Amino acid sequence: MGNIITQMQGVPLNHYIIFCSIIFAIGVTGVLIRRNVIIIMMSIELMLNAVNLLLAAFSAYRGDASGQVFVFFIMALAAAEVAVGLAIIIMVYRNTKSVDIESLSKLRW
Repeated sequence: MGNIITQMQGVPLNHYIIFCSIIFAIGVTGVLIRRNVIIIMMSIELMLNAVNLLLAAFSAYRGDASGQVFVFFIMALAAAEVAVGLAIIIMVYRNTKSVDIESLSKLRW
């Protein structure tokens, strides 16, 4: 475990910040541009993974384990989000035969 922390501290923290910012920006772009619900959920997962990587990098850089605890909770939240989100997508597909965002407006009263 100590070897991994030493290797992560060998890479400058700025590189992690830039890399995670790019990944997060790709996720935000996917959420804003795409209309497919599955791609939007994948973009949300990409944003959560960017945050997880940055928290792990800060945790390793500072030598504190609290960032890794937050990563664990975010991973649990992401797993619950995927389970609930996929259930909702399946129900929408059964009703509308599409996973397009525009078809969700038909489900209103």
